[in-house]
Amino acid sequence: SSAPQLLSPSATRLLRPLALSAPQRRFKAMSAQDTAQNVTISQMSLADWGESFKKATIDLAKMDIHSISYQESAKRMRKLLQTGLLRHTDINNNPERFFLAHRLLARHAPQLGPGFWIRFTVHYNLMAGSVAGLGNPDQVKLLDEWQEKGLLGCFSLTEKLAGVNSGLVVNTRADWDSGSETFTLHSPNYGAYKNWISQGLVADKTVAIADLHIQGKSVGPHAFILDLRTDGKVTPGVILEDMGRKTIGNDLDNAGIGFDKVVLPRTALLNRFADIEGDQYVQKVKGMPVFHMIGQRLFTGRVAVAQAALEFRRGLFELTQKYAENKQCWAPAGEPVLSEIPQLKAIFKENEEKASALEAFVGKCETQLSAHLKEDTLPGLDLVNAIAVAKVKAVEESIELCHRLQNEVGSYALMGGTGFEQKDFLTCCKFAEGDSRILMQKMARDRLKFFEKKQAALPPAEWDAETKETAALGAKILADVKSHGDKQRAWDDNWKEIYALSETIMKNTMASFMAK
Repeated sequence: SSAPQLLSPSATRLLRPLALSAPQRRFKAMSAQDTAQNVTISQMSLADWGESFKKATIDLAKMDIHSISYQESAKRMRKLLQTGLLRHTDINNNPERFFLAHRLLARHAPQLGPGFWIRFTVHYNLMAGSVAGLGNPDQVKLLDEWQEKGLLGCFSLTEKLAGVNSGLVVNTRADWDSGSETFTLHSPNYGAYKNWISQGLVADKTVAIADLHIQGKSVGPHAFILDLRTDGKVTPGVILEDMGRKTIGNDLDNAGIGFDKVVLPRTALLNRFADIEGDQYVQKVKGMPVFHMIGQRLFTGRVAVAQAALEFRRGLFELTQKYAENKQCWAPAGEPVLSEIPQLKAIFKENEEKASALEAFVGKCETQLSAHLKEDTLPGLDLVNAIAVAKVKAVEESIELCHRLQNEVGSYALMGGTGFEQKDFLTCCKFAEGDSRILMQKMARDRLKFFEKKQAALPPAEWDAETKETAALGAKILADVKSHGDKQRAWDDNWKEIYALSETIMKNTMASFMAK
C-alpha cells in the first residue's frame, strides 16, 4: 500500500461529520490523588481515562491464550466495546485516547501475543475509523448504535492474489444497478477473495473495499458497509473460510471472505466524498479521490503499529533484564549476575538509547497527526513521510534487537512465559498497514522521481550525500534498462542499493523531522 499523494490546499479542509450524542454513562475512575470518584467518561483527564481503561482490560492478562477460543476472545472484545470507554469516533474527537488505548493493550503482548491487540485495532481503526472518516452523518450515527449492541466489525481489503499490493490491486467488484438502486458485490475469482481478515469469522459488520463499476465502467476502489451476519446467521452470498492455525495469535480468528453476488442497498456505499446520482458518478469534494481517503486509515494504523512494536520490545527487554539482574552466575571469583555479562550489559544500554530516540520520534508523529485528526485536515507530505519511516524503523529495529537479545540471554529465551515465544507479534507488525519492504521501495522510488524532476539538472557539486546516492542508483538502473530493456528486471537487480537508499532516506527524515 502506498501513502496517498498530497492534495491541493483547497482540498485539505474536509467536511466534519455531525457531532454524535454520547450516552450519559458514569464510570468508576481513579483520580490523580488515587481517590475513587464518579465522573462521566467525556470529562476524564487523559491520565484518569488511562487508569479506567487499564481496569477495564485487567482481565486480559489472565487469559490463557493456549486454550482460549477466538469466540471467547471476541466476547471480551464485545464487553470492552460496551463499556463505552473508547468511542468509535474518538479516532477523530479524542485521538490521544485512541493511541493510548493501543499502547496500553500492546503492553500485554509479551504475555498474550498479538491476537487481542489486532482484534482491537481492526475494529476501532480499520472498521469504525473508515465509517467515521468516509461515511455521511447518518452512517456515522450508526456507530453509536453498533457500540451499544456490542457489534464487532472487520475490514475487508487484502485479497489472496494481490497480497501486500492490496489497495493498489482490488479485484472484488461492486456493480451499480440504477433500476433497483442496488450494488452487487462479487468476487469474480478465488484470487479476489479477501484474505487474512482479522475478526472475520465472528464479525457482525465489515467495511469491504471493492472496485465500483457504473454502466460497466470502473471508477476505482470504494468502501461499502455491510452485514456479515444477521441475528447470528451468515448473510446469504457471504462465504467464510477459516485460515487455520497460526504460529501465534490463535485467540484471533482470521478469515478468507468471498462474495457471491451479494446485493447491497445504495446506503451501503460510504459516500461522504463520492456518490451516485442516477447513473452518474459524483465526486463531492474536488481533488479528493475516495481511495486517498481510504488510505487515511494507514496513517493512524502506522502510528499505532509503530507504538505497539515499541511497547512489545520495551516489555520484553524489561522482563529479560529483571531476570538477568537476579540470575546469579558462577565465576572464579565473586558471584556476578547475568546482567553484568558484557554483551548483555551492552545490548540493554543500546536498546534503551535507541528505544528512547524512536519513542520520541513516533510520539511527535502522533502529536502532529492528532492535531490533523481533530481539525479534520490532511497531513502534509513531511508528516506522511515521517509516519511511514516511524512504522518501518520501529518495527525493523525492534525485530533486530529482540532477536539479538534472544541469542544473548541463553536458555531462558526457550522458556514459556518469557515473552520470546510471542516474538512473532513483531512479524505481524512488519506486514500490517503497509509491508516494510513495500514502504521502503516506495521511499526509494519517490526519491528517484524527485531527483529527476528537481535535482538532475543541478550541478553535481551542489548535491548532498543522499542526492549523490540517489543519482548513482538512478544511473545504474538506467544503464541496466538500456542493456536489456526490462525495467522491472533492472529494479529487481538493484534491490540491495534500493534498500540502502531507503535506509539513508529514513535516517535523514528522522533527523530533519526532529530538528523542526
